[in-house]
Amino acid sequence: MRCLVVVPTYNERDSLTAIVESIFEHQPSVNILVVDDNSPDGTGTLADELHNARPDQLFVLHRPRKEGLGPAYIDGFKYALERDYAFIVQMDADFSHDPKYLAAFFEAIKTNDLVIGSRYVNGISVVNWDLKRLILSKAASFYVRTVTQMPIADCTAGFKCWRREALEAVGLDRIVSNGYVFLAEMSYRAFRKGLRITEVPIIFVERR
Repeated sequence: MRCLVVVPTYNERDSLTAIVESIFEHQPSVNILVVDDNSPDGTGTLADELHNARPDQLFVLHRPRKEGLGPAYIDGFKYALERDYAFIVQMDADFSHDPKYLAAFFEAIKTNDLVIGSRYVNGISVVNWDLKRLILSKAASFYVRTVTQMPIADCTAGFKCWRREALEAVGLDRIVSNGYVFLAEMSYRAFRKGLRITEVPIIFVERR
């Protein structure tokens, strides 16, 4: 299967090489797209160097300025759809989303349209967060779940795997939000379309 892992970056020079190597270690056949928002620390330049080392597997999309998580992912998703990737993964560059879970994602996507890496489907699986942040995250998921009636434990999760048909169905040009709201809106649009959604448990570790 043709799979593209979309990794948005802004000032991730210290972690980019390691996350790329880890993704390829766990899933050697995937492609990676680094979407860099003109990072002042040289992340984009490093991404170009990594592309030169793996020109057939790692690609770079340079955006002119920092606009937030939503626009970066939308540009990455459109890149994937234009190139006929069957499956598209979204994940952070800082190891809060561990590439070791990709195998479980790819197994679950065989019978689903959207797979969500969930911090809360089996209780609470978060490392290195203080109590205030954990309460805020849980409260946000509870609020979104209550308002939208989505049967999803982790409504603001950012580690996901999509079928291309699911991304086509949600209507990327109609997405209006950013940040954590963007993550919830994407799941909500998939839910409203009646797509098959499942959650796989992950342990979320605050950035290294």
